[in-house]
This record gives sequence, structure tokens and C-alpha cells, in this order.
Amino acid sequence: MNAEIRPIKTAAETALAANFSRARGSLPGKGAVTALREDAFRRFETDGLPHRRLEEWKYTDLRALMREAKPLAAPPDAATKGRARDAAATLASLEARRVVFVDGAFVPELSDLADLETGLTIRSMAQALAAGDAETGHLGKIVPTDDVAVALNTAFMGDGALIRVAAGTALARPLHLLFVNAGTEPAAVFVRSLVVIEKAARAMLLESHQGSGDYQVNTALELDVGDDAHVDHVKITGEGAGALHVSTLMAAIGAHARFNEFLFTTGGAVVRNQAFVRFAGEGTIAGIRGASLLKGRQHADTTLVADHALGDCTSREVFKSVLDGEAHNVFQGKIIVRPRAQKTDAKMSTHALLLSDTAEADNKPELEIFADDVQCGHGATSGALDEDLLFYLKARGIPAKEAEALLIQAFVGEAVEGIEHAGLRDALMEHVAAWLKARSH
Repeated sequence: MNAEIRPIKTAAETALAANFSRARGSLPGKGAVTALREDAFRRFETDGLPHRRLEEWKYTDLRALMREAKPLAAPPDAATKGRARDAAATLASLEARRVVFVDGAFVPELSDLADLETGLTIRSMAQALAAGDAETGHLGKIVPTDDVAVALNTAFMGDGALIRVAAGTALARPLHLLFVNAGTEPAAVFVRSLVVIEKAARAMLLESHQGSGDYQVNTALELDVGDDAHVDHVKITGEGAGALHVSTLMAAIGAHARFNEFLFTTGGAVVRNQAFVRFAGEGTIAGIRGASLLKGRQHADTTLVADHALGDCTSREVFKSVLDGEAHNVFQGKIIVRPRAQKTDAKMSTHALLLSDTAEADNKPELEIFADDVQCGHGATSGALDEDLLFYLKARGIPAKEAEALLIQAFVGEAVEGIEHAGLRDALMEHVAAWLKARSH
């Protein structure tokens, strides 16, 4: 007789189960939504938190890194909203339409919802779940995944954005989803957003996360891009020094579309940005890029799956990381070319710049090709600043710190320059300059 072997649950896994048991009756939605939550939590109970024995989580052992599970964040009160008000002015110079969430809850009074363009709808996910909105039936179906972090998000999902851009609509200004963690007590936030960009529409979606204190974030965005659409998505992770942040993008891109993705990370103690991008139509062009600036003992993980399901698509993936102190950066990128994806042109590169002897970079690009008429490649590098270039700059009277800063800005700029919006591109380079200035002091 064989006894079933079950791993011992960690304190965090036990606390998550207790949190779900207490919250399940008050989480928004019923019927099909409740069933979706229960199925997702059963998945988590079976598998537990992801750990290093899972290949895709090898370098970010969440079971070890997540020592405890914080209680679910309470709805923000007036004082919390007041603390978040200044943060809501972030990137105000971009003249974007702000949609603000405080401790995971939508806050209309801090958002800019007046005079919505024709063809644009913006709603609260929590309200849509509670009302049984038909669009919530798309949750989990844009790019299905069996990832445990997504299962946890589905089980606990509270609020988020539900956005639709109608066919042929071109938004005049970016949509800025601003997530601020301003609570004074340790808390966990589970945010779920769904954005549908219909045929031949054009939109820029900016997503930023910031806060202070000791908190945990599990956020997921499902993005459905229609045929002939043009979509830019930029995610800025500037969480507080004690934050654990796990983010998932699930994007399906239609035929003959243009899609640009950029992941920019400077904050958080532990950050995991994972993106599952599926090329669901022919003739699409995509640029998927990112940059991470890390110091101290920060840990950041970018895990990407670019799934070419149909042919004649082009994708370029470029990721840069700058590491100081004992920082640790992980890049895992996989390009999959399915049998029907003939004439795929996909190239991936990842580069790490190590500013100290104790920094660590793990780069793992992969190709899985099941078609024979393709052009695919990948590459990875890591190393220190070029001493010859430093000498060249210093020989022309540039101080050593300024010379280093110039080279680092040029290194990161190769990834940032892929952002089409000039204002946002300049704002991110200002972030880079500020990070370098803080490092030099």
C-alpha cells in the first residue's frame, strides 16, 4: 500500500488558505465567478507556492522568499487616500488620463474620468464582478496559463480596471493605471485588470506601481489586441523597499497588429514580472523590451514567453539590467514557434551590466522551434563597464562618476529608445539619471 506524500505547508501557504477561507464570502462576484475562484484556489492548494524545482521559477523560489502572507488590504479610508493623492500626480507632465487605485481599490475622486472619448469605456473590475457583467466571462481565457501565481490572483482578485476601446478608436492621450500602496499596516493586494482593444483601434496603456512600507502585490493584466490595432503597454515597477511584487501579463495579439511592451523596474525587494504574449494572427510586428536598475539586495525576475502561433510575424526582445551592490537580476525568455508559424522572424537579446563584484545576473534565453522556414536567434551577455571607454571619456576631462553615468545611460537607452511616446521616453531616462545620482552619493 502506497501512502500519498504531501509536502509540509509553509507558514505563508497556511496563512493564504486561512485568508481565503475568511474572505471567500466577501470577495466580489457570484455564480460562475465564485466557481472560477474556487477552482483557482484548489490549484494553489494542490501545488503550493512556486519553488526552485519548477524550471520557470528556478531562480525565484517564491516558497522560500515569501516567508509570510499578509492579510488582505482593507478598503482605503480618507487618510489613506490623502497620502496617495500626491503619488497620483506621478508623470503628470505626460497629460495622461489617470485611473487611480489605492491599496488595490478603485478611487474615482483621484481619477480622471471626465469627458471620455467616444469608444472608450472604463469601469471598476470589482463592480463588474459584483454585477455579473458579461465581460468578466473573458477572465482567464485571453491566454490561458496554469501558473500558480495567476491561480492565486484569480482566487483573491478584488478590484482592477475593465477597459474597452471600440473598433477604429484612436485615443488622444495615454491611459495611466496608477496603483498606489499607501496603507500604514502590512497588507496584501490582488489586482486583476482586463483591457480589450478592438479592431484597428490605437491606444497607449501606462501601468505604474508604487508605495512604501511592508506589503505584497499580486497583479495580473489580461490584454486582448484586435486585428490591425496598435497598442503600446509600459509597466513601471517602483514599489517600496520592502515590497514583494508579482505581476503577470497575458496578451493575445491579433493579425497585422503593432504591439510594443516595455517593463521598467527600479523598486521593490522582490519583483517578478512575467509576460505570456501569444501571436494569435498573421503579419504582426511586436517589440518587447525592458530595463531594470537594481541596488542593495534587490531581486528582480523577468520571465517572458513569446508564443508565435501563426506565421509571418516579427518580434524583437531586448532587455537590459544594471546591477549594483548585491542585487540579483533574472531573465528567462522563451520564443516558441508553432508548426503553423512559418516565416517567423524573432530575435531575443539580454544584457547585464555589473557595477560591483557581488552583483549577480542569471540570463536564460530559449528557443523552441517547430517550423522550418523561420529566422530566429538569441544572445546573452554580462560584464562590467568597458575600461577603454571609461579611459577615453576621462582623458577628455570628464570626471570618473560622470563618465560611468554616461556609459550606463547609453546602455539603458538602447532599450528605452524603443518607446514611441517621446514624453514617456524622456521621463524614464530622467528616472535613470535620478537612480545614477542617488548611487553616486
